[in-house]
Amino acid sequence: MNETAFETIAQAAVALKLDFSSEEFAGFAEDHGLSEDEIEVVRSVFAYLKEKKQQTTVMTLLKMSRLPTKEPKTFENFDFSLLKGKDVERLKALPSLSAIYSHRNLAFIGPAGTGKTHLAQAFGYACCLHGMKTYFIKAFELRDRFSTARRSGKTDSCLSALVRPSCLIVDEIGHCAFDRENTRLFFDLIDRRYNKEGNFNMIFTSNKNPALWREDFDEDATLLCALDRIFDDATVFKLRGESFRGKKLETISLQTGKVKTVAPTEISRE
Repeated sequence: MNETAFETIAQAAVALKLDFSSEEFAGFAEDHGLSEDEIEVVRSVFAYLKEKKQQTTVMTLLKMSRLPTKEPKTFENFDFSLLKGKDVERLKALPSLSAIYSHRNLAFIGPAGTGKTHLAQAFGYACCLHGMKTYFIKAFELRDRFSTARRSGKTDSCLSALVRPSCLIVDEIGHCAFDRENTRLFFDLIDRRYNKEGNFNMIFTSNKNPALWREDFDEDATLLCALDRIFDDATVFKLRGESFRGKKLETISLQTGKVKTVAPTEISRE
């Protein structure tokens, strides 16, 4: 059933944070004798303003997310046909964003070039399109941020900023080492997000099975507590196979030929 112009205007007013109800507009229309066409014009204006605000919000969220915007990684430009397996439909269901509404963490595990980062970024991109804050950070950047916060005595504000986004993506776990203090901060981050309210989740990518993450974290007991919270309710996608990279690689083979040498006497005679 199509919504009335009054309902559309009321919904737009809520999005625009205006104190303007459908009843109030109906009264205004009655008092001023607005025709059906005039009411439709007002509805169109409110719908336009609502759409403009939503687009501005999405662009702000994408800018703050640190996701690539020039050539964004999306579910639309990911080739799902390259993936095979009995559970591939679970992967194709990611665009529904059910994981973030059910607080289910995601992990993409596999060798380089199998689409882990693309899928993680695509999920974050979709979250932004739906008005949810997303933040993308590589593991070595997270480690460096922890170290900087420790030196400046700002660990609490550092953690608070990382807890705030609805979707937090940590890329390339296993590519750098966390010392004991940074491992404890990693646990604090996971623990705070584990107890966070609202729609949220965490996404991790790694070329290592989570059981091997301890190789890159200094304190086993603290890491195990973090892993317990990460995978308490999570879906792990293990990607295998050849790298997607280089599919458009063009190789051109060329060969140099021998250059005929000309004697000086031959040149002078010419």
